[in-house]
Amino acid sequence: MANLTRASQELFRRTPDECFPSMAALAEFCQWRKRDAAELWQAPSKLGTQSVDGDRLMLTLDGGPAFQMNDWSFSQLCRLGGVSKETVNRLTPATAERVFRETLPRGNKPLQFFMHGGHVRSIHPPSYTRLYNSDLLALVREFAVDFEPPQKGVNDATGLYAGEQDMFCFLIDPAGWTEIGGEAFAPGFFVWNSEVGSRTVGIETFWFQAVCQNHIVWDAVEVVQFSRKHTTNVHESLAEIRRTIETLVARRDARRDGFAKVIQRAMETRLGDDAEEVRKVLAQQGITRTLVKKAMEVAQQNGAFTIFSLVDALTRIGGTLLYAGERMELDQKAAQLLALAV
Repeated sequence: MANLTRASQELFRRTPDECFPSMAALAEFCQWRKRDAAELWQAPSKLGTQSVDGDRLMLTLDGGPAFQMNDWSFSQLCRLGGVSKETVNRLTPATAERVFRETLPRGNKPLQFFMHGGHVRSIHPPSYTRLYNSDLLALVREFAVDFEPPQKGVNDATGLYAGEQDMFCFLIDPAGWTEIGGEAFAPGFFVWNSEVGSRTVGIETFWFQAVCQNHIVWDAVEVVQFSRKHTTNVHESLAEIRRTIETLVARRDARRDGFAKVIQRAMETRLGDDAEEVRKVLAQQGITRTLVKKAMEVAQQNGAFTIFSLVDALTRIGGTLLYAGERMELDQKAAQLLALAV
């Protein structure tokens, strides 16, 4: 089993304005981005920069109006000129304008300028092919209908992010819990993309046992990853991502049917003929005397010491524990207990 940190890394690098409360809100933002986007093609010989008001450096295309740049497109401009971004940032805009006048390429093979409003979001050669975030999200929302963001993490992070450079989604099926090798797992996946080429387009699916507030995915199994660069055939990745999601959903459905049978057996199977026998079985599962007593008190309210009533009792008690490690350990013991019904 593996612990997956991709979503945790996203959580800690995102600013509040890049965090979205729901898939609907994220999709609306990405649709707006696509609707108002434009691509301009211009030869490098027509590319220039302009110092504005002595405190800003802007991009000009064929002597037309000046456009603002973001950090990503400015970095790309520096790479085009073969100059250090850190060095240019130390210069005055007027001096930087002279630097780019001397260093920018002067060929005639057109470059792609990706625009939004009055801003240049990215600069690419003809070999770059764009895949819009909204197209990827439309696929995810169609074929992963039961999946939703995990519980909120630290800083109210939702697992749904989009910024100037990229998009990232962390989704799970909270009702998809099933048994794998005698332990409880639920399905989830990460999906990501960049309209400006700062990262690949891709998906990573998995089955997990827990997600903490840092959005670390604990004890993941059957981890499958696919990614592709934004080259000519990048749109074919949508079909592969669709197949990956469909495979995850099909496996969830098959396992959930089997899990339902296990639950039915757990509801019908008593753990012991009397309280003393139940205590011995729970102790054999590594459950402390204190927790055994609490679990039996809760389970007894349901009238019988069935496997299900005791698993349910342990799960309820786990929800009251202060520390995530203790909750996770008790959840694992509950899963081991449920395995007795297999």
